[in-house]
Amino acid sequence: MYLGLSLLVVGVVLCLNGIWQTGRIQDREIILINAVAALVFFAIVLLTALAAGQPADLLDAGMTLLFGTTYLWVAYNRATGSSGEGLGWFSGLVALTAAPMALRVLAQADGIFDLWLAACWAAWAGLWFLYFLNLALRRGSARLTSTATLFCGVFTGWLPGLAVLHGIAL
Repeated sequence: MYLGLSLLVVGVVLCLNGIWQTGRIQDREIILINAVAALVFFAIVLLTALAAGQPADLLDAGMTLLFGTTYLWVAYNRATGSSGEGLGWFSGLVALTAAPMALRVLAQADGIFDLWLAACWAAWAGLWFLYFLNLALRRGSARLTSTATLFCGVFTGWLPGLAVLHGIAL
């Protein structure tokens, strides 16, 4: 029910985070969008969990909570000047949690939108893995991560979110 809103918020925050990682947005400025995104996701989690009629609803709430926690953690790290290592390890666990979602959605696919959504879960799992490499292990490429963040923002969030909200997709 909240898919369009969720995708739009993911898209906007990922696009801005990708731009921020290139140095075009200051650390202190990126706090706001990440905090707002976290609040939106926490509200969606609460509404979804309270209305849950089946276990799949709670799975949706739990997976959404992972996004909200990620953005809250980014905001926290920028506000406090933390190194990001904790977020990196969290991102590694989330990558392992999100990867099976790609397979689950693919196995239940009932059309092109579902195939696209499975690809999104794979892309998000890969993106979280890049953050694990960069923040927890201090390996990886900051340039690749910022490019992947911006790419995921546009193609897995922002444009599809607008399509869903305008009734063009789903």
